[in-house]
Amino acid sequence: MCSRNGNCLMAKHMAPDCLSFAQIFEAEGTARHCVIRRNRRNHMGSGNLTRTSGFILLGISTKAQHQGLLFPLFLSIYLLTLLGNLMIILLIRSDARLLHTPMYFFLSHLSVADLGFASTTVPKALENLLSHTKTITHWGCLTQMYFFVAFGITDSFLLASMAYDRYVAICHPLRYSVLMSHKNCLLLVTSSWLLAHLHSLAHTLLMARLSFCASREIPHFFCDVQPLLRLSCTSTQPNELLAFTEGSLVIMGPFLFIVVSYIFILVAVLKMPSAAGKRKAFSTCGSHLGAVSLFYGTVIAVYIQPSSNYSVTKDRVVAVLYTMVTPMLNPFIYSLRNEDVMGAMKRGIGRLRK
Repeated sequence: MCSRNGNCLMAKHMAPDCLSFAQIFEAEGTARHCVIRRNRRNHMGSGNLTRTSGFILLGISTKAQHQGLLFPLFLSIYLLTLLGNLMIILLIRSDARLLHTPMYFFLSHLSVADLGFASTTVPKALENLLSHTKTITHWGCLTQMYFFVAFGITDSFLLASMAYDRYVAICHPLRYSVLMSHKNCLLLVTSSWLLAHLHSLAHTLLMARLSFCASREIPHFFCDVQPLLRLSCTSTQPNELLAFTEGSLVIMGPFLFIVVSYIFILVAVLKMPSAAGKRKAFSTCGSHLGAVSLFYGTVIAVYIQPSSNYSVTKDRVVAVLYTMVTPMLNPFIYSLRNEDVMGAMKRGIGRLRK
């Protein structure tokens, strides 16, 4: 029998040489059951404590001199991200020619997703660089994780939609207006947002059932999936199964679709008779390929791997690239050498002067 405080009463006061084998096995089983119940109560208590006290985000570096350098750097990156993506959104939304072009319609939604992606993590990271507590509530952590995953997967689907647009434009130009009608573009964008949020909801609901008792300290600057799983004292097998199967599908699925699309594009371009046509085709794909390489190169390095190979140090460094640098660079990748965007900017400036 187990006492209220989990101590084992049976076999405690009985002499070992007076016990039969059956009694010994029964005593050992009872003692083991007592220990399991006591550990479970301790885990539940620690888990409940985490739910009320929250977590501590350790950030990229705990050294004060590093934090003094990181704050102005991250703040500059974030302000450039806001400025660049807002500029892209306003230019496309205010220019009817760009808004009704599928590539720029997708680009405007990609800028919205990038704004959300960066704004989910960077402001909290900046706050913690100035704060001594660096805390985040349990539900605040889950909320941050939800929107981080949702905006990240939306990016993935939108990049695949843009690859499909380039494929149709180069490989099936005569059917472009039918295949990339405004109705079909709306369907692709809506599906991208909806599927991403459903995927994120599944991750968040599975994470919400866990108890966290190993530690309150998250060795990261935001609430990412893998660091949270490592703090759990309950089974994370369903979470890891979801991350490695369905999670791999929503990341690698669009990526493989993009790769196959560009294989067909490359074959079609090489068949073009004129060098000018080839240059024009490659120039329309160059900015998209740059964004794809930057996004998937960093994301795959962190998330498409077994949890046993996960490295906190590597993840924190790579996370800076895909949460801060990529959203900042995307507007410049798509606008600096893009005649349509630069033309819309000139028309916008002209309207302001009038």
